[in-house]
Amino acid sequence: MKADHTLDCYGLLCPMPIIQTAQKIKQMKIGEVLEVLSTDKGILEDMPAWCRQTGQEFLGIEQEEDVFKAYVKKIRE
Repeated sequence: MKADHTLDCYGLLCPMPIIQTAQKIKQMKIGEVLEVLSTDKGILEDMPAWCRQTGQEFLGIEQEEDVFKAYVKKIRE
């Protein structure tokens, strides 16, 4: 998937990937896509839940070995 920005959260445990995602999304423009790289399995549940709570669009998660790539599209401020 094509992303406009990438956020490296390797080695960070919950809730840090979500906290850093929230901070990064604030800096982005509406319509841009963020790729979040994480080694924490918690992102599988945490990222979709965060998107539902904040109104951002969850585009899915890809897994490559021990790395999860979560994609979020900013659709609101």
